[in-house]
Amino acid sequence: MNSSRQLRAKLPAPVRSLADFAYNYWWSWTPERVSLFSSIDPGLWQSCQHNPVLLLESATQERLWQLAEDPAYLKRLQRLSEQFQAYLRREPLKPKTAIAEVSADHPVAYFCIEFGIHESLPSYCGGLGVLAGDYLKSASDIGLPAIGIGLLYKQGYFTQHFNRSGWQEASYIDNDFDHLPLERVCNEYGQPLKIKVTIRQRRVKAQIWQVRIGRSNLYLLDTDILENDSSDRQLTQRLYGGNLATQMAQEILLGIGGVRVLQALGIEPALYHLNEVHAAFALLELILLETEQSERPLEAVKQAVRDRAIFTTHTPVPVGNVFSAEMMETYFAEYWPRLGMTREEFLALGARRPENAGEPFSMSALALRMTRAANGVSQRHGEVSRQMWQGLYPGKPEAEVPITHVTNGIHSPSWVAPLMADLYNDYLGSDWQDKLTHLDLWSKIESIPDDILWRRHQILKARLIAYTRDRVRQARLARKEASDDVNAVNRLLDPKVLTLGFARRFSAYKRNTLLFKDLQRASRIFSNPKLG
Repeated sequence: MNSSRQLRAKLPAPVRSLADFAYNYWWSWTPERVSLFSSIDPGLWQSCQHNPVLLLESATQERLWQLAEDPAYLKRLQRLSEQFQAYLRREPLKPKTAIAEVSADHPVAYFCIEFGIHESLPSYCGGLGVLAGDYLKSASDIGLPAIGIGLLYKQGYFTQHFNRSGWQEASYIDNDFDHLPLERVCNEYGQPLKIKVTIRQRRVKAQIWQVRIGRSNLYLLDTDILENDSSDRQLTQRLYGGNLATQMAQEILLGIGGVRVLQALGIEPALYHLNEVHAAFALLELILLETEQSERPLEAVKQAVRDRAIFTTHTPVPVGNVFSAEMMETYFAEYWPRLGMTREEFLALGARRPENAGEPFSMSALALRMTRAANGVSQRHGEVSRQMWQGLYPGKPEAEVPITHVTNGIHSPSWVAPLMADLYNDYLGSDWQDKLTHLDLWSKIESIPDDILWRRHQILKARLIAYTRDRVRQARLARKEASDDVNAVNRLLDPKVLTLGFARRFSAYKRNTLLFKDLQRASRIFSNPKLG
């Protein structure tokens, strides 16, 4: 019996559909997302870190039966169940530009080293993962067949806190996969499905976990199994953790292992989409598959791979994500002969200037060479990327370097607060989420009275400040700070003052210090009462 069926069996019959929601993240972007699970037990919901599976497993039978006999709750649950079934059955939306080769039988395979689906699944660090999660959610909404491929981390990314001296410290917490909203993928005999990848001349096994995201599926690889030795079990311990050897091993597992996951599942993608360079080794595995399945010359094989692959680059740093030639030889000496390549031909795939022997192997260069299209994530980033990688395209002027841009978007239902979504329903129509690209829809924004819009904005701001104060208060109590400092939290942040902040990382390449380049201008802007 799989995990979702076990959970259903625990629940009283009238509320068993809660298990369906717990194991499908569709619930997280519905209007009911705030109250569907939190109303079961607000305190328990908080202590479970908003994990619906753990909540339902931990709730008392008495409380579950109270819900099962609560007409108001049952009506809400029935209404949401009907909406969910209608969502799963609805016709795909027709995009302005269709991808003819993509179908239910031949989906898009979307590779990323992190996926930000929801806080209850800590397999992400920041923007890259959130974009990947929003991609799968949006694909589900429009009915675009898409499969996510990533890694499942035992400890995820670190949790941050400050010590009494004001220094940031990191801590890691083990995740219990059996109590998260995901399930092991099993074969026809009910045994966990596993793939094998050679890493550091050792055969490493990885089991596969499935996460349901509306109509999209995400498959995550996990090496923490008994068949592996201790070092290989650590490969999926942390996101962005460890040294360069761990990074190499994780990227082999994601890229080469990810392609093998699709094979094991019997999925033949029409298109492979690499979200950042970490999965670029998938392109090598695709060359290997084409080589084994056809007798075409190497250049024809490489072109066949390019025709089925696209690449989104994120980081405008030319020396990022590179491995030495010696390191590539250590990990791939037995691999490139199977591709029908010499050592020099193989290393040239990742060289910025192939004529320079021993040049570091760039994952970005590999991804750009072996995909049919590439894009940056903003107009300016596209310009920077074309300038940065012009050397890979001899004879082409910078303006003709084939790197375009697609400005990062969001999955609106996940990011628009229910309080604002309700306002949009009233003034834009209940189907506004399906018409986000319709300019005539957004012209109706002007019909929303300013005072009503501002009032709801202020309510949300007050909630955010209250949340921030509570988190800071708990942190100060944990550090055993003086009572005056704890009480001072009540005056922290002012709802009437513009407040700018950042979360997680303050990366230098994002040019955050531009805010301080012209302080007089910044002061004029921030003190302008008309902008309040």
